[in-house]
Amino acid sequence: MLGIFASIIDGVLVGLVYGLAAMGLTLIWGVMDVINLTHGAMLVAGMLVLYLLTAALGLSPYATLVPALIGGFIVGLLLYWIAIHRLVGRPPLMSLLSTFSVNLVLIGIGTAMLGTAPFNVPVSVPGISMGRYTFPGPHILAAVLAAVIAFLLYLFLHYTRLGKAIRAVANNREAAELVAIPTTRVLAISVGIGVSLAAVSGVLIGTLFPFTVLSGDSYQLKGFIVTVLGGLGNPVGALMGGIALGLLEGVVAPFVPVSWTLVIEFSLFVVVLIAFPGGVFAPRRGAL
Repeated sequence: MLGIFASIIDGVLVGLVYGLAAMGLTLIWGVMDVINLTHGAMLVAGMLVLYLLTAALGLSPYATLVPALIGGFIVGLLLYWIAIHRLVGRPPLMSLLSTFSVNLVLIGIGTAMLGTAPFNVPVSVPGISMGRYTFPGPHILAAVLAAVIAFLLYLFLHYTRLGKAIRAVANNREAAELVAIPTTRVLAISVGIGVSLAAVSGVLIGTLFPFTVLSGDSYQLKGFIVTVLGGLGNPVGALMGGIALGLLEGVVAPFVPVSWTLVIEFSLFVVVLIAFPGGVFAPRRGAL
């Protein structure tokens, strides 16, 4: 029984990181109705920042969060102007294909330069023992950092001038323009924030598991599940969806082989899409 409880707790810890990863995806959708299919590549970019800076400069793994955040924001701005700006307001399929193409380019460049060999970043953080089980320190620290970053994002969106402008554009872009909000700049910044969240999440995931250049797809798919659970365009719901997904993984892990976990998760994905098209938490459209 204690083993199941430990598995659930560990699943929730990892789920918080899943939730943070999905927040960037759902933020971009909420502001401009764009599904960013470069999200997985940006997660891997964060993992590579973690690996390269710790290996080359000897930085602490968690010190790489800052360069990942700043670099992710700059890359997000470039992504907006290159692949999204001209497609905002057009059918979602166009931006979907555009970001998918950029994703393939990034994966191709990464594969050509680094190959598909696995990378592993050793992280030494003391865990917490409970009976004969020990909760890994990196899992605990990653979950705490994910919760703190998510809380800071909430404060930013609700209590800063720029955050309120992002929420205004998400709710009604035309009305926001009427009150002189620079909507194009807000959209670009929103993509920058979304990508920086993906990069930071990639750093945290890289402290938990080995990864390759191709690892982004699986985490992007988990991001879609989390986004559907929490509701498209709802960052807070995404965090709750991440916790729910981690909880599910923790519950099923002691009873079924790992290969069945994805089957169960995507079955849940289909069920939620049918039963709760707006997400389990059913957010109001455009409400960030």
